[in-house]
Amino acid sequence: MKKSLICCLFTIAAFSVSLSAQEAKEYPQPEPMRPEMTEYWTPQPRIVTPGTQATGGAPSDAIVLFDGTDLSAWERVNGSPAGWTVHDGVVTVNKRTGDIRTKESFGSFQLHIEWCIPPMDASFTSQSRGNSGVYLQEKYEIQVMDSYKNETYVNGQAGSIYKQTPPLVNAMRAPGEWNVYDIIYTAPVFKEDGSYMYPPRVTVLHNGVLIQNNTEIQGTTEYIGLPKVSPHGDGKILLQSHGDPSPGISYRNIWIRRL
Repeated sequence: MKKSLICCLFTIAAFSVSLSAQEAKEYPQPEPMRPEMTEYWTPQPRIVTPGTQATGGAPSDAIVLFDGTDLSAWERVNGSPAGWTVHDGVVTVNKRTGDIRTKESFGSFQLHIEWCIPPMDASFTSQSRGNSGVYLQEKYEIQVMDSYKNETYVNGQAGSIYKQTPPLVNAMRAPGEWNVYDIIYTAPVFKEDGSYMYPPRVTVLHNGVLIQNNTEIQGTTEYIGLPKVSPHGDGKILLQSHGDPSPGISYRNIWIRRL
């Protein structure tokens, strides 16, 4: 019995010495962080020269769609020459010839476009006041119309994703003054079954004011009925010639950057 107790005490002592040795063992520690460890230098972003007043704000990598001289970048939806009227550095909607669209197609992009609603008498109200639209990839409309002291359904006023999402605020200038849209659009990605993997999204600044903040577009713009999901690739920018009887609106200084 005495021998067993001695063996047990010896074992405990040996274990304690072994444990102490393990606890005392030192391992390499992570190297202290230095500023350089979270910095990287390549690839360097490509250089883009910002726009100036002389370039209408278009940066060096922009595609100028309308500079006030001609509509060579545009066509009617049937492929014939665009029939809108170019005058005094602007282009005015010709309602007899219908919509126009770019000859080039685009995926995701940054679009700059300026537009002006002409003054008109009080008989024109709601959707009849200078109605037009900027269609992204010919499928998704950002509404253009006179929303200055002119109420209409909110998902149809200026800056709305038409019949879907109203603008966050009404940043409209008075008729006769120029309005500016800066549109950042992310094109959709589709699954094999034709549904959205990633829906289209859009951010819009109206006269420098954020009115759509990375807003999800539900589907195609429909006048009657709900939005539809229609698989597509790159598409064109379309400017709408609306059928209302009000005087045609004007556009100027249109440029786009592929993203």
